[in-house]
Amino acid sequence: MTNPNYTHIAVLLDRSGSMQTIKADTEGGFDAFIAEQRKNPGRCDVTLAQFDNTYEEVYVATPLAAVPPLDLQPRGGTALLDGIGRLINTTGSRLAGLPEDDRPGAVIMVIMTDGMENSSREFDPATVNRMITEQTDSYDWTFVYLGANQDAISVAGGLGVAPGMAMTYQAGKIDSAFASTSANLNAYRNKIAAGAAPAAARETSQYTVKQRADAAED
Repeated sequence: MTNPNYTHIAVLLDRSGSMQTIKADTEGGFDAFIAEQRKNPGRCDVTLAQFDNTYEEVYVATPLAAVPPLDLQPRGGTALLDGIGRLINTTGSRLAGLPEDDRPGAVIMVIMTDGMENSSREFDPATVNRMITEQTDSYDWTFVYLGANQDAISVAGGLGVAPGMAMTYQAGKIDSAFASTSANLNAYRNKIAAGAAPAAARETSQYTVKQRADAAED
C-alpha cells in the first residue's frame, strides 16, 4: 500500500506576463506556504512547474527542507491547459515507476493563475477535465485551483476540480490565499496520516466562507 505519512505536492504556477505586477507578492506567499508545510511532521516533497507559452519543471520531488525561494520571471501568454495536462502526465508517470510502498499516500496538485487560458496547443478543456476526473476518482489525487481575475469556482469546475477546492483571490490578497491553502493542506495531510480515505479528507479540508472572504478585495 502507499505510505500515508508521505505527501507529494505538485504546484503549477502561472508566470505569464500579467504576473509581473504581483511578482513579489507571489514569491512571498509561495515561500510562506512552503514554510508552513515544513511545520508538518510528515514526509513531503514538492514539484514546481511554471507556465507561460511554454512549460518548465523547475524542480521535481524536492524535499521541503531543500525547496529554494521562489524566483518568478513573468513573460508570455497563459497556456494553462497545457501546463495542467503536462504536469499530470509527468507526475503520474514518475509515481507509477515507484514501488507501491514508496508512493505517497497523498498526492496534491495546486494550480495558481491570475488569468484565463489563451495559449494552449496540446490540451483542450474536455481532455483536462477527463484527466483530472480520472486522477481524482481512480488514483485519489486532490486538486486545488486558485484563480484571480475570474470566477475560479466556475473555471475549476469546468476542468473537473471540486468547487470546495477552488477559490477566487484578489491580486492584493495572495498571502491570504496561500495561507488558507497551506492550512487546508496541512489538515488534509494529517487526516491521511491518521488513516482517513482521501475523499473523506477532502470533504473536511475545503475552503471556508471566512477563507474566501479573506482572499477577497477589501
